Amino acid sequence: MNIGEMLDILKSRARKDPALREQLLLAGKAEQPLRSFCRICRENGFEIYEMDLLSAGEDAYAAMRRSTNGGGENSPLLDGEDDYFEMFMADL
Repeated sequence: MNIGEMLDILKSRARKDPALREQLLLAGKAEQPLRSFCRICRENGFEIYEMDLLSAGEDAYAAMRRSTNGGGENSPLLDGEDDYFEMFMADL
């Protein structure tokens, strides 16, 4: 299972479980939000680490840019599309 799939499952669980949702939202406000978020992910059975999360977002964004107009500098700028953590928190 890849990072995106794990985040989708976690998001679905958080929408059904107010305590988990609140825990994840509080992690987003922590001093080290990414570290806190990933710790909660692991506590809930999802082996997600900070670098894996960052890398997955960057890899997905790079693939999107390559598929658009040949992937060069003429590709459109897609703000925030490379940050799985921020997108997850916004959706939550």
